Amino acid sequence: MSENFSFGDRVLDLAEIQVMGVLNVTPDSFSDGGQFTTLSSAMMRAEQMIRQGASIIDVGGESTRPGAAQVSVQEEMDRVCPVVECLVERFDTVVSIDTSTPELMRESIRLGAGLINDVRAFSREGAVDAVKGASVALCLMHMQGAPVSMQKSPVYISVVDEVCDFLKSTAASMVAQGIGSDRLLVDPGFGFGKTLQHNMQILNSIGRFGELGFPVLVGLSRKSMFSEILNKPIDERLFGSLSGAVIAAYQGAKVIRAHDVGETKDAMRVIDVMNKYAKN
Repeated sequence: MSENFSFGDRVLDLAEIQVMGVLNVTPDSFSDGGQFTTLSSAMMRAEQMIRQGASIIDVGGESTRPGAAQVSVQEEMDRVCPVVECLVERFDTVVSIDTSTPELMRESIRLGAGLINDVRAFSREGAVDAVKGASVALCLMHMQGAPVSMQKSPVYISVVDEVCDFLKSTAASMVAQGIGSDRLLVDPGFGFGKTLQHNMQILNSIGRFGELGFPVLVGLSRKSMFSEILNKPIDERLFGSLSGAVIAAYQGAKVIRAHDVGETKDAMRVIDVMNKYAKN
């Protein structure tokens, strides 16, 4: 059965797990900072990920790694807008913008982006107004604190309950402000103000987030949680990332955000086929 979901003028069937390829056009992102800062290198990377099976390309112009400093609005726009414009012109894929900046949201939508992926869940002044009149999809993510300090001492009484409550109330607020619930996705925010224990509790409870009534997007790829478990550097976290993605998808996650697109797509294909035969 189709689960069509609109991302601006493009539609994806979420009955199949979609892979979102990460394209950081920053000098300081935790995994691939500095690798794709030119337009040509960004386009080559995007084309590679699309060939490997990415149906969404998530473009980020400001690092949100723990301890990251904020960049100016103009610098973020200068990094991202040319890439968005080129992606929309060259590829028939959903372009997502990883940003909390209202000015960039507005301009990216004008250029043809289909998803705004905001780690701050549209809490900045002007963010809701920037997306209200558009038809693009919106991803609400949970983060405790801010990137510069979020990993210093995160504390929860019940992390799953608190993250669920946040996403539920934030979605309700968006709807109350005139945004259709059919435009929303939710992301529990692995690694954003959470310890390894918190992350594992969330990973074991992905179904709870699906019960909120919105597609669940997860970003586990190469996160430091796998370094804590495996004692491996960033470039050796593939198998840990894939195991996390499989666990999340098995519990109903609809979109998997990944650096290693080809490998993740293969793993998601196995889940898709399993789900197909389980329903027959």
